Amino acid sequence: MWLYFLKRIVLAIAIIAVAVTLLFLMIRAVPGDPAAVLLGPRATLEMKALLHQQMGLDKPLAMQIVTFFGGLLHGNLGFDVFSQRPVADIVFEQLPYTIELILVSILWSVVVAVPLGCYSAMRRNSLVDQVAGVVTVATIAIPSFVVAVYALLIFAVTLRWLPAIGAGNGFRDGLVHLILPGFAIGIGWVGYISRLVRASMLEVLGENHVRMARSFGISEWRIVARYALPLAILPTVTILGVGIGWLLSSAVFIEVVFARPGIGALIVNAVNTRNYPIVMGVVLVTTFLIVAATTLSDLVNAVLDPRTREKL
Repeated sequence: MWLYFLKRIVLAIAIIAVAVTLLFLMIRAVPGDPAAVLLGPRATLEMKALLHQQMGLDKPLAMQIVTFFGGLLHGNLGFDVFSQRPVADIVFEQLPYTIELILVSILWSVVVAVPLGCYSAMRRNSLVDQVAGVVTVATIAIPSFVVAVYALLIFAVTLRWLPAIGAGNGFRDGLVHLILPGFAIGIGWVGYISRLVRASMLEVLGENHVRMARSFGISEWRIVARYALPLAILPTVTILGVGIGWLLSSAVFIEVVFARPGIGALIVNAVNTRNYPIVMGVVLVTTFLIVAATTLSDLVNAVLDPRTREKL
């Protein structure tokens, strides 16, 4: 077990290092001078040169990367070129908004999708199963930003049932503001998870221990909940861990559409203004979240299925 944790930590460090290095190269390849964006069109060459020196852009690219990693080892992600505030403070101010959006999206989609997938497997090829199959596949095919735009137009603009923009004030108002963004991100996952649970459940229901449970006269729902679901849910847990990157990318579009605070809106603004320290800080944090989520999904799988513990 400890060897497994050590391997995952080394892998996480390598992934973060590669991601940050590649992003350095990609940002520098984007046309545009951050000094010109920050100082405006009337800036002189001397003012731009001074700002380049302050931002470290006058150094070779390899030296810039080494400097960033050196600061990272000391817990320093740099400073925002506009406000001169620490990047870590800015990123962690916006991060909770994105995390709560992702958690709400996952929570409601799992609550709906898992029972739907189980019921479809128990009533295989029935009318309910066929209708659920068509609807869930349709939800997978529709991009989240398209759902967000139409949900905004219907429920916020036309019907005026829900707020259109912002994150709200207070706990209750914040939950209300999460309904439409959470629905837009989670609707595709309802279809994906329900199809995955159905396929896994059909496979598990044919195994020997399930047939033996039926021979003892145990009810079908108890068999599903007690003996089949803990095994059938394993692929879903893995997909949710790996899918955190997809959820973060979806949050970028959703936060822009609903004008919500969060790291999605933060990184879009940082890229547009060539704010390199903010971009690097956001990518570093999101990469860490992705690695942590995949590790957590592996541990949950080990708890649900004792057979996987031997592989650790």
